[in-house]
Amino acid sequence: MLLPPTQEKTELVEVVRITDPARHLGSPDLAGDTAAFWEGDRARQALSLIAALPEGEPYRCFLPGWGIRAYSSTDRLFEIALCFRCHGARLWGPALPAGQQAQTFDAESPAARELLRRFRSCPPG
Repeated sequence: MLLPPTQEKTELVEVVRITDPARHLGSPDLAGDTAAFWEGDRARQALSLIAALPEGEPYRCFLPGWGIRAYSSTDRLFEIALCFRCHGARLWGPALPAGQQAQTFDAESPAARELLRRFRSCPPG
């Protein structure tokens, strides 16, 4: 998956459990409940897994269950909502090229399965 160039500045990743997935079709940002904060190696590993997601065949539902918000030491850099059912991703961020705002990924790939495992391992509530 293509990540914004600002991903290199990421110091903290906020894992978001999306509570209203239908909202994300045309929303201006990612909405949901914070499930975890990952920093350092955990943040870099998560971004590496996302960057390693191969393109996939798109489906139509786009009802994302998980997302991330990436932060530098001072700013929110970008957000991503991921739908592991339809293999779709939606990205938000300043100066994000239009071609990167909607992407597909192979949700059955090893990188996607590992990313979903890490999301699901976040403590509930």
